[in-house]
Amino acid sequence: MQTQLTEAFRADRAGQAAERILRACVHCGFCLATCPTYQLLGSELDSPRGRIYLIKQLLEGQTGSERTRLHLDRCLTCRSCETTCPSGVTYGHLLDVGRELIERQAPRPPGQRLLRRGLRLVLPEAGRFALLAALGRAVRPLLPGKLRAAVPERPALTHYPAPATRPTRRVLLLDGCVQPTLR
Repeated sequence: MQTQLTEAFRADRAGQAAERILRACVHCGFCLATCPTYQLLGSELDSPRGRIYLIKQLLEGQTGSERTRLHLDRCLTCRSCETTCPSGVTYGHLLDVGRELIERQAPRPPGQRLLRRGLRLVLPEAGRFALLAALGRAVRPLLPGKLRAAVPERPALTHYPAPATRPTRRVLLLDGCVQPTLR
């Protein structure tokens, strides 16, 4: 991909890395087949190839907007597009650069920033999440209908008997940060 990055980005280490990634993309479209947001929405701007163009525009000096941020935010960062890319485009790294740029150019409203900060403080911490989930279940009857429906009741604990035979294989399962509480 031909690029004409601004001087500020060409001098910046992240800009240089982004330019290398941009130049590696040959627009083949293989990424479209593996991108879940493109499969669901069918919009080129919601595909890795479309987001690469949006990030390229940011790096070339065009001002980003809420619309640009919307398309970058829709990416799940699953990076499945990287596995099918014959050119080896490290899309995840380029997306990080693009998201950082758009946050500087088109800052989110204060309410969204506060919500995102709260999620970053709560979701990775299983203890905090469990405490807040328990609090939500305790006040659930007092909540308005729509909010009440969003707070799940505590599921009945199910006891699964141990298998009669000893398993021949072992598997390591990672609980994740909030899965035990949600389960």
